[in-house]
Amino acid sequence: MVTEQQILDALRPIEDPEVHKSIVELNMVRSVDIQGDHVKVEVALTISGCPLRTVIENDVKKALLNVPGIRSAEVVLGTMTDEERAKFTSTLRGDRPEHQSPLLATDSKTEFIAVASGKGGVGKSTVTANLAVALARKGLRVGVIDADIYGFSIPNIFGLGDRKPTVVDNVIIPVGKEGVKIVSMGFFVPENSPVIWRGPMLGKMIRNFFNEVHWGDVDVMLLDLPPGTGDVALDIHQMLPKSKELLVTTPQSNASEVAVRAGLMAKRTNHEILGVIENMSYLECGKCGDRTYVFGQGGGARLAEALQVPLLQQIPLGVAANEGTGIFAAESSQGKAYAALADDVAERLGQTAASRK
Repeated sequence: MVTEQQILDALRPIEDPEVHKSIVELNMVRSVDIQGDHVKVEVALTISGCPLRTVIENDVKKALLNVPGIRSAEVVLGTMTDEERAKFTSTLRGDRPEHQSPLLATDSKTEFIAVASGKGGVGKSTVTANLAVALARKGLRVGVIDADIYGFSIPNIFGLGDRKPTVVDNVIIPVGKEGVKIVSMGFFVPENSPVIWRGPMLGKMIRNFFNEVHWGDVDVMLLDLPPGTGDVALDIHQMLPKSKELLVTTPQSNASEVAVRAGLMAKRTNHEILGVIENMSYLECGKCGDRTYVFGQGGGARLAEALQVPLLQQIPLGVAANEGTGIFAAESSQGKAYAALADDVAERLGQTAASRK
């Protein structure tokens, strides 16, 4: 006869699609009723309108039908009570005190990379998003914090539309897309509403993006900084003393010259600059392969030379794979450039999919 323990063991490999932890470990399996070769399982979801309820239901039913001795299975989806939700969030936090992110602990193995630029309009957020996707394609666990509080654009670049993070008892579950976990100010501000905050409030919000978000295991965390050397950039440098930095510029001299200031700020706060990325470097003819340097040449090289760091990659101009997003297909010339950049960055960090296991 099939036992309840056999059913739970069969369900243990099934993970909550957002949290990526076992539904058994998260106390989401509310009841198991076995009657001969039929089993009925009730699963409690965190919210009634869970967008991934169908995925969970199908995964649970498939697992149940694979149990020897079970011929039919019924899955009932319910919603957690306040008590069940409290246990759920307690499991997420583990032994750590409330509002203390393990990512900020001294023994954290997460690598932080701040992506900065001297001025706006150089495609810094597009570089952040595509580098994140390229790293995820390599098998790394990647997170992105959209720290550009006034000019957040990461949700649009990923094509997230109206998607918002799930919030369970003040614990925020980041939105996942392209294998990347994402949190942005854009999730919490009404559309087209301006953010009118001063420095201390901005710093508090950035810290909340660590302390109130369940990131789980993250190998590399990219932070999309506002352009320039303002309050947020300074807060990041103080909050993450071991953070490394990438500088984004375009070929024009005015973009690379102002980017030097952002680089010098990183150096003065003892942050390692991994290198320079020159975005919108050239336009490549799809038929003949000839390159047209629409914005001139040399900005990335001049910035790298001024800061005595390597020029890691020159990203060509192009249109993203899917309309309404800024993520390039892996097989495009831009996708290949980002893949090469991800290889270089991962090597400099000592991060590979094999080494993290």
